[in-house]
Amino acid sequence: MAVTILFLGPLRDMAGEAAREVPGPLDWDGLLAVVGEEVAGQLQEARVNVACRGKVLADKTALDAQDGDEIALLPPVSGG
Repeated sequence: MAVTILFLGPLRDMAGEAAREVPGPLDWDGLLAVVGEEVAGQLQEARVNVACRGKVLADKTALDAQDGDEIALLPPVSGG
């Protein structure tokens, strides 16, 4: 099985794809390694959130995704 990473909003443009499957399990360092340098840089910003199994992580560096899990990379929301 694999872990599915969903790239949302402008992160999708940076990644060049909407989703990517990678081997699990996946921790924070592993996530940074597989998303590419530009997306990894954005993920390290406090305003970008990470959700795993449908829940936004309070501490994204504590990511512990297992086979079959889905990770969503959530850029900051702007409103008007």
